[in-house]
Amino acid sequence: MENQKPLQNGNNVAGDGSALIFLGTGCSSAVPNAMCLIQPSDPPCHVCSQSLSIPPEHNPNYRCNTSLLIDYCSTNGMHNYIIIDVGKTFKEQVLRWFTFHKIPRIDSIVLTHEHADAVLGLDDIRVVQPHSPTNDIDPTAIYLTQYAMDSVASRFPYLVQKKLREGQEVRRVAQLDWRVIEEDYDKPFVASGLKFIPLPVMHGEDYICLGFLFGEKSKVAYISDVSRFPSNTEYVISKSGRGQLDLLILDCLYKKGSHNVHLCLPQTLDALKRICPKRALLIGMTHDFDQHKDNEVLMEWSEREGIHVQLARDGLKIPIDL
Repeated sequence: MENQKPLQNGNNVAGDGSALIFLGTGCSSAVPNAMCLIQPSDPPCHVCSQSLSIPPEHNPNYRCNTSLLIDYCSTNGMHNYIIIDVGKTFKEQVLRWFTFHKIPRIDSIVLTHEHADAVLGLDDIRVVQPHSPTNDIDPTAIYLTQYAMDSVASRFPYLVQKKLREGQEVRRVAQLDWRVIEEDYDKPFVASGLKFIPLPVMHGEDYICLGFLFGEKSKVAYISDVSRFPSNTEYVISKSGRGQLDLLILDCLYKKGSHNVHLCLPQTLDALKRICPKRALLIGMTHDFDQHKDNEVLMEWSEREGIHVQLARDGLKIPIDL
């Protein structure tokens, strides 16, 4: 698995400084699509059928739930590991990419929202925590909105329970330090030394999801689930607003048409032209997209529009000066 060229504005040496690692770049049902394998079409789906002959680590069209690992190297040289979203495929991502990229732990968790593809891996956080049968370990900080907190508490009550009831046995569970954040770009928070600015976006007209803006030396925005940008949020991340992004990581579900709760490629490209980042990487793709063929098409678009855009892939690592 090759790394892409670094995004550096300072003097960090690639490999020694900060980096972004894409743990997952697929939609909620992931890729391959199970139905393409158990009830194959004629001819079979080109993208999904590759999973039968190519190991996932060598198959750029194998996509787990969207998730980003930020390897943040602070000015003192210490590394902190911050993960955005822990979805249904979290443990698979740990086994494949934590080992490949030598990620030793998670220091903080940041959640975009409380849908299954963002939170159903929370139970497995314990696999990256020190083993303690009595749960006597330091909890991992987790940042989320009050709405997400209420939802997670109803689905995972044992993860938020502070004290055992009388007579209740101790069982080993993930230890988490719940920290509620606000859906307001004027109210940033700091996770493991890195400042995050919340970016509220519409994920369907009835639901607010968060993206995040982070990085001082290189400005990065991560927006995984969006159907529409509120004007204030778009202003914060636009070249014509608060300043050009070095990297925009953006939702892109289908290659054609539109969708009620996600951007599809036509809307994604329109958004890129409005926001005008220096570089963009697309995530959240279905089996509509073939990594090699569609990146060739996107390269032509990039040359035409002057904005470098490509599909991200699982396991992609980008050194970056944060």
